[in-house]
Amino acid sequence: MTVQTILKHSLRIAWKDLMELFRNRLGLVLLIVMPLFMMVMVGFIYPSGGASISNMPIAMVNEDAGFNNSYLPSQTFFSTLQGINDQTHMMTLNSASSLEEVTDLVQRGELSGGIVIPSNFSQSILSGEQGTIIIVTDQSNPQISATIQAVLSGVFDGMATAMAQQNVLLMNPALNSSSALAVVKPLNVQSQGVVPGNPSYFDFIAPGLMAMTVMMSVMTGLPVAISHEKELGTMDGMMVAPVNRLSILLGKTLAQTLRGLIQGAIILALAIGIFGVAIQGSIFLVFALLLLGVFSFVGLGIVITSFTKDQETAQMLMMTLMFPMMFLSGVFFPIQQMPAFMQTISHFLPLTYAADALRKVMVLGAGIPQISTELIVLTAFGIVMIAIALPVFRKMMTR
Repeated sequence: MTVQTILKHSLRIAWKDLMELFRNRLGLVLLIVMPLFMMVMVGFIYPSGGASISNMPIAMVNEDAGFNNSYLPSQTFFSTLQGINDQTHMMTLNSASSLEEVTDLVQRGELSGGIVIPSNFSQSILSGEQGTIIIVTDQSNPQISATIQAVLSGVFDGMATAMAQQNVLLMNPALNSSSALAVVKPLNVQSQGVVPGNPSYFDFIAPGLMAMTVMMSVMTGLPVAISHEKELGTMDGMMVAPVNRLSILLGKTLAQTLRGLIQGAIILALAIGIFGVAIQGSIFLVFALLLLGVFSFVGLGIVITSFTKDQETAQMLMMTLMFPMMFLSGVFFPIQQMPAFMQTISHFLPLTYAADALRKVMVLGAGIPQISTELIVLTAFGIVMIAIALPVFRKMMTR
């Protein structure tokens, strides 16, 4: 049988599988709704802005001994904080009488945190010592707690710098504001990324979601495409037809590839159109990586499906493999934050390299030379799995 005939039969089988999908209205709706639901849900959980807080209920406690004196540093501090908050709307500021009351309100869920000025704050400042500010946070929500600490610490650091700058000017009127700032803060630290802009955490997640969705589409679609036809008996009809078995495998693979690419394109469109994700690199390279990701997952899906006797077992086995892979491949959390042994496991998962490559292209604007390692690993994994899948699939067809 010629190569042209094999390809012709493969396209017919792929078309048959796609027509079955298009006739199944519920399946077609789910094909579109699943990436839509996933992106919208995750997109609003991880908003496009950077780490910030908005209208967080925060209590202010002033235990300073002479807090009624408006000239004391504690009162000046709270007045300045109130002015900043009126512009930024970071917090909804409330009053509390003590640290114990703040703790009680946080435990009740009525506050997200508190700001406490100890009783010796003004005395310390006026005597030339450091004044202490206590930030109380809700440790049951570590992410919000860390964000509140980071934002408030930045605000207070800016306020402290302004106070020190003013003190320097009072002691040395000959200095100007810039010179006084250089005395107080001699280092001017500037951060700069490798690409313009300030990507958010959602920019980190979006490429991983694309790779994960393509993987899930292929891995869940293959049991239906192969095991389901075995159960219905239609696979026997293909076996007795004058069709090369390689054509059957290629046709099934082409149909699942197109299905995965459709869902990947939907996620990409939602990421750009709704959540403002900027593609710094080549859009063609993004789709090439999605195609390569499909290629690397297809062989594994065929092997697993060929070893199982029915569709239900195949899908259960697929899900058993997919869920650990989702969390160990750096889709939602950086691999560097995982324990060392989990990082080692992640390096053996193809989804890790697919997500990393997409992230480098979409977020950092990388080209082919910068993702050569990922390309080599995905290609090699796909070739090895296809090489294993072909004889396994032939053996399954003869059972």
